[in-house]
Amino acid sequence: MEQAATLKQKLSDDLKQALRSGDTVKRDTLRMLISAVNNTEIARQTALSDPDVLGVIAREIKQRQESILAFQQGNRPDLVAKEEAEMAVLKSYMPAQLSREEVVAAVKRVIAEVGAKSPADKGKVMPKIIGQLKGKADGRLINDIVTDLLKS
Repeated sequence: MEQAATLKQKLSDDLKQALRSGDTVKRDTLRMLISAVNNTEIARQTALSDPDVLGVIAREIKQRQESILAFQQGNRPDLVAKEEAEMAVLKSYMPAQLSREEVVAAVKRVIAEVGAKSPADKGKVMPKIIGQLKGKADGRLINDIVTDLLKS
């Protein structure tokens, strides 16, 4: 719990700093993010751990990516720029993303731990690897790697 309070406290401290400095993009993005974290806590009826907060941030980043695509198709460069600026603020709170090779190595370790042999064992591997790599690697990438390794 100590670590989750640290990340949430950092968000709060950074919001105060953005208010003082007049950084409207960071201010608005952090307000939205803190609200999303609080709403998730209310929905789950428990305080979020650090990985859970990172999951909320990742979800918000994904929403920005989808919005950027939609705004590009709608020929709205003004809104694309706004979403990209918000996404940059959100990404600054995410840990460095693992390379494909690092994800493959982690997946191989988990497959060995649980003794997975075939694609039918994917249900044993996925929860464990997602728990370890949450926020550090894209879920689709993890899923693709697990599927590929269990096929061979």
